[in-house]
Amino acid sequence: MTASIRVVITGLGAVTPLGIGVPTFWEHAREGRSGAGPITRFDATGFSTTFACEVPGFDPEHYLDRKLVRRTDRVTQYAVAAATEALQHAAIDTTTLTDEARARIGAVIGSGQGGMTTFQEQAIVFHTRGAHKMSPFFVPMIIPDSAGAVVAMQHGLRGPNYAVVSACATGNDSLMSAFDCIRAGRADIMLAGGAESPISEMGVGGFAAARALSTRNGAPTAASRPFDADRDGFVIGEGAGVLVLESMESAQRRGVPILAEVLAVGAACDAYHMTAPEPHGVGAQLAMRQALKAAGLEPSQVQTINMHATSTKLGDEVECLAVRGVFGEHADRVVVTSTKSMTGHMLGAAGAAEAILSVQALRHQTVPPTINLTTLDPDCGLRVAANVAVQMPIEVAMSNAFGFGGHNSSALFRLV
Repeated sequence: MTASIRVVITGLGAVTPLGIGVPTFWEHAREGRSGAGPITRFDATGFSTTFACEVPGFDPEHYLDRKLVRRTDRVTQYAVAAATEALQHAAIDTTTLTDEARARIGAVIGSGQGGMTTFQEQAIVFHTRGAHKMSPFFVPMIIPDSAGAVVAMQHGLRGPNYAVVSACATGNDSLMSAFDCIRAGRADIMLAGGAESPISEMGVGGFAAARALSTRNGAPTAASRPFDADRDGFVIGEGAGVLVLESMESAQRRGVPILAEVLAVGAACDAYHMTAPEPHGVGAQLAMRQALKAAGLEPSQVQTINMHATSTKLGDEVECLAVRGVFGEHADRVVVTSTKSMTGHMLGAAGAAEAILSVQALRHQTVPPTINLTTLDPDCGLRVAANVAVQMPIEVAMSNAFGFGGHNSSALFRLV
């Protein structure tokens, strides 16, 4: 590992329930819009939860030819769309790259679930028509590494390419892996992020059975309410976020604008329970402390945190406890937010989408709000950007992402 290599961000791409494209995503997040509404992807009659945060107006044929659309799951299509925007934002024209340059550009794009919709559709085919009627593209459509693989094929990227799977920590862990690839000298440029498309009968039904989802069916836009005393579960979301990570030397050589620097990503495991967080937030604290140590920062040097906070009773409380454990007295000064209040929980894409919003927060010196916060839970007593965006000086931003299995990751970004 070459510790002297600085890693910066030069491109962003997003497909989200708040809109497609980073400018729309940021503007709607800053304004405090909710992406929640009744499920349109399937008939949710009879489900305990009948709403979600769906991506609006997505047309995969804007990014892939019709044949490839038929041979890819929506999760891969979202990833391709986000990656294409990120490359354009970074001023990387993949049609003009030399073979040498292609070999130095890779991608780590993960997914918590992979092709859930395809899995469900093909399971129905198997049970009703038999195995011989299943799609020959079933396996490549469902495996989580399809997203990064198709992105590479679309753009001719021959550098390191694989998927990270760590449930809802996937986006942050993909950033960590891409960051490490560049610092190890294996690539000059890496696409990093996550994608998810879980809004199907099986996806929604599974989380509903686990009693993880809000059942506020009469008021979908008010359902995702992190830190609020009346929260009752998360709102399932979907989409993709991709960031272009690049060595500082490469970015300066290309003469492209630097959006922010990746200082560090810390990761740790609760080693406690498959779905519940460790009661004292031990893994979360370890991840945040590790990131701060690797970045050479004191907690007092962080101005804002985009929390993992999904709007579950226990999860929000434990994360707030962990932040207090790490930040001490400074916990009362750092401004925290949960943009899941607007996007819902994008699962494996959440960390990447929230990293994008953290970068935008640095660039615009604005913390996007946590909407629907009516009564702050006393057990979540931090300084929350409640209901309206907060303009303030920001030099360093932290973004947390935690996942089933006890996975915890924490990323630090700095304005350059």
